[in-house]
Amino acid sequence: MNLSGQIDLVWWITVVELPALGGLFLLVWRNRKDAEERSVQNHGDIDSGLARLRETLSAYKLEVAQTYASLTAVKDLERRLTRQLTRIENKLDGLAPLHRSLEP
Repeated sequence: MNLSGQIDLVWWITVVELPALGGLFLLVWRNRKDAEERSVQNHGDIDSGLARLRETLSAYKLEVAQTYASLTAVKDLERRLTRQLTRIENKLDGLAPLHRSLEP
């Protein structure tokens, strides 16, 4: 009876356990290999995406530099605004004595 129990155990290990463990080993090995390949592919995708992003940012910076006002134009606008505000202030200062004379 003891020999029969050992044969059943050896049979079970040979027929069931070894193929199952072999299958699990292959599954883990293949999964790891696929993960490494995807990781390499993802790094390539990320690198190409960053390159496109840098190109787009450079193009945007160039567009901004070309379309925004120059320093001389800003200074000219500031001078014109200052002159206009000074004129308005002078007019208001001229109305102040008139306003005081109208107070009861």
